[in-house]
Amino acid sequence: MGLKNQFSIFEYECGTDEAGRGCLAGPVTAAAVILPNKYNNDILNDSKQLTEKKRKTLQHIIEMESICYAVQHVHENEIDDINILNASIKAMHQSIDALDTCPNFIIVDGNKFKPFKNIPYKTIIKGDAKFMSIAAASILAKTYRDAYMDKIHEEFPMYNWIKNKGYPTQEHRAAIKKYGITKYHRKSFRLLPEQYKLDL
Repeated sequence: MGLKNQFSIFEYECGTDEAGRGCLAGPVTAAAVILPNKYNNDILNDSKQLTEKKRKTLQHIIEMESICYAVQHVHENEIDDINILNASIKAMHQSIDALDTCPNFIIVDGNKFKPFKNIPYKTIIKGDAKFMSIAAASILAKTYRDAYMDKIHEEFPMYNWIKNKGYPTQEHRAAIKKYGITKYHRKSFRLLPEQYKLDL
């Protein structure tokens, strides 16, 4: 598979990624992970390339074998206030800040980031398919966010978040059209293609 262990020569290189950026409901969730130097795991990959079962297995492995990790949510009200890009970066900053060990280099999935505490960083497009620490962060962000959406599904089962996780599926949008929106929906998003008048 060939994911690289590290980008830099720094000992405590942190990978960070987010999940849920394109959703209509729920938080955007980010994780940060520092893996040991020369760490290897043959099944570690971008979370989007893995089954739910493999992600959950890897979640436990990452939590046990990483030097440290942290996961943070930025919720829908703040997403609406500061926009999804800023919320995604804020979630990544918060997850890095919550690490037990301060990183001396940060690698970020994608091409957008803001400086954090004068720590050098590098943005890497499709980094979650290239570097182990970013792949690990993508898995934790995805599994923790999925667990959150499963929990709030119990409060509003008609939207079937346990299946769609808040993404804009046809079923989710049909439920919005039928039932309106909840406190978990992102009001700044285009919740319906034709943007029916909603009770905002």
